[in-house]
Amino acid sequence: MAPIPRSSASAATSTATQTLTNSQETRLLVRETLRISANLASSPSPQKLVVSEKESSNYVVVEDEFVNSSLRVICREQINGRRWKYVAETDGSSGRFKKASLRSFSLETTPQDPFVEMMSFVRSYVVPEGFPDSVTPSYVPYMTWRALKHFFGGAMGVFTTQSLLSSVGVSRNTAASGAVAINWILKDGAGRVGKMLFARQGKKFDNDLKQLRFAGDLLMELGAGIELATAAVPHLFLPLACAANVAKNVAAVTSTSTRTPIYKAFAKGENIGDVTAKGECVGNIADLLGTGLSIIISKRNPSLVATFSLLSCGYVLSSYQEVKSVVLRTLNRTRFSVAVESFLKTGHVPSLQEGNLKENVFTLPWIKDKPILLGSRFKDAFQEPASYLALVPLFEKERYIVTYNPSKGNVCALLKDQAESDDVLKAAFHAHVLLHFIRSSSEQSSAKHAASESTNFLGHFSAQHPLPTTFDLDQIAESCKVVSASYGLFKRKAAEQGWMMSESLLNPGKARLY
Repeated sequence: MAPIPRSSASAATSTATQTLTNSQETRLLVRETLRISANLASSPSPQKLVVSEKESSNYVVVEDEFVNSSLRVICREQINGRRWKYVAETDGSSGRFKKASLRSFSLETTPQDPFVEMMSFVRSYVVPEGFPDSVTPSYVPYMTWRALKHFFGGAMGVFTTQSLLSSVGVSRNTAASGAVAINWILKDGAGRVGKMLFARQGKKFDNDLKQLRFAGDLLMELGAGIELATAAVPHLFLPLACAANVAKNVAAVTSTSTRTPIYKAFAKGENIGDVTAKGECVGNIADLLGTGLSIIISKRNPSLVATFSLLSCGYVLSSYQEVKSVVLRTLNRTRFSVAVESFLKTGHVPSLQEGNLKENVFTLPWIKDKPILLGSRFKDAFQEPASYLALVPLFEKERYIVTYNPSKGNVCALLKDQAESDDVLKAAFHAHVLLHFIRSSSEQSSAKHAASESTNFLGHFSAQHPLPTTFDLDQIAESCKVVSASYGLFKRKAAEQGWMMSESLLNPGKARLY
């Protein structure tokens, strides 16, 4: 047998050594995470934070306007071009901050021009976020001519609808025919208004397309159900038809907006157009077959409600399996949570198939009640200045601050104005690590409490592992150590599995500390 070249042997040795090192790092990380969670759960209750003016002199600013006042500036914040200042009141005798004295003031000397506010509101509906930097120069002329085309098309639609209704014998009377046509146009117009309003969801169509696609299909079924109800109450045709059209047009916006990203996930080369065309062709063929089957069934006069219910169940089930079968390479908030949780528990980042399979498609992106707030405002993260001032030294070298708000049960990640893409990703990772610590310690505390009260049979089975109601500085300090040691390893393992990470996919809030 020919001898193995020295270079190949050394390369193989290096690869094996690197694999062994990664494996050892993973085992140590998981062991350390479990140890910290156990220590935090067994540690005594956290001490109440007391930060005096003297102790926080490096972080509290005394401005000219507050020289002879008990108010002290804690921090400043900027969001959507508007600046805010947070101040707290000190006790003159002890120098400590008074409880519930944190207040915010706008730094804008003059109110924003109503015309500017109105234009900003309109822009949020008609142009993409980040316009004009987020699109190419050809976007504006294309959309201008597209708008004119739809303008003339909408005007023609009134007359064509009136002619169609007359041709099928709705009424030979011109006035009656026109009234019916106007009612029909109002129904379609309501749907278009709903479509326009929902278009403001913007980047959520890119970030949470599975959730929005499934929600859109549920809305389509809701619209179909409302249309079915018009037969029972014909005198309410117009309002019910308008409501149904709103639901179905919103569903159409969702389907159209998420179609391209989904087909893009299937295309392996520059064949996105071909994949899209064939996918739409399959959908049209299936639609025609379904229409033909319904015509055959309807001739037997089946129960309308029973038939509709059966078909609706098939539609919703197919829609759920459709979105679950899509494998996306990007880490949005939901898939990012799955990846970090798996990494903290096992030391491994899930594969593309596993991560997409575990993604919850029932989570709606506009629901605000979430365990983690990324890019949150200062007032949503802190109620007392002492909590913020105690964290400043821990995050002095970072471009973010992560904390736990016990009153709301949220982990909040506040971003500084220098934060870049990797800083946002690190802040999100840190927030999940802290949430993992909090949940682990809460579960262990609940288990100990249940064991000590084992005689309470019902209480033992009804424990819900509530989140703590106090601010624990030790947990946040320990989370900083774990993040410092494991964030780079997490990114490397995620890249090895083929995941793509971007701060825009996590859809952080726009508030920044400065």
